[in-house]
Amino acid sequence: MFASFVCIVKNIRLIARLDVKGPNVIKGVHLECLRIIGQPIELAWKYYEDGVDELLYMDIVASLYQRNNLLDIVEEAAKHIFIPMTVGGGIRSLQDMENLLRVGADKLAINTASIENPNLITEGAKKYGSQCIVVSIEAKKSASDRWEAYTDNGRNETGLDVVEWAERAVGLGAGEILLTSVDKEGTAKGFDIDLIRKVADTVSVPVVASGGAGGIEDFVECVNMCKVDALATAHILHYNKKTVKEIKEGLVSNNVKVRQSYDS
Repeated sequence: MFASFVCIVKNIRLIARLDVKGPNVIKGVHLECLRIIGQPIELAWKYYEDGVDELLYMDIVASLYQRNNLLDIVEEAAKHIFIPMTVGGGIRSLQDMENLLRVGADKLAINTASIENPNLITEGAKKYGSQCIVVSIEAKKSASDRWEAYTDNGRNETGLDVVEWAERAVGLGAGEILLTSVDKEGTAKGFDIDLIRKVADTVSVPVVASGGAGGIEDFVECVNMCKVDALATAHILHYNKKTVKEIKEGLVSNNVKVRQSYDS
């Protein structure tokens, strides 16, 4: 299906995304209609054992309640899981960053606070390094060739153009962009290729594509059509459509280089 594209030369990271509400991992469609999937540590361990490259923990109600509920979860997970963990939700200060890094987070994803206080990006990058600061962008299509950035788990408009905001965030010190298509999230109908390509072609830092994967072909298309560095997935794993190993094997069979964390 994708024979006309060139082979990818970099190793694509596969990230298991765990959206957390209270004590549970949840999954929805368009970040709404949430359904309980399981426990955050048990699922993280399952995906780690199966060879996922990184974990992404997102507290999806943290900004709404102005607190982060992930400290205990991250601390416990870090005792047994030895791959990078990105943690987001409710990070509003350097102290919040310090608290999460202290218990085992490797990278920090900020969305609402980065828009309300862009200096937080710069302050975090100066103190902990740009590689530690991930700006999370929740994008909704607003016109034929434009997407608007949203906050609070896709609830609140910001008026910011996604591509322009991503470029500005990198200029402020962000070392990675986590790009979630709210329109595609949970639909299993494929990534928003136009959105991802626009952002990835604009910024000079790694882009993590999130939202919409429903099968191996969606991952392959995204990698071949966009300059992404990582693919975040939840739906396929949570609903046991494919295992991490099967996804990686599917990518390899389509000439996509991945980190070899499973037995070939």
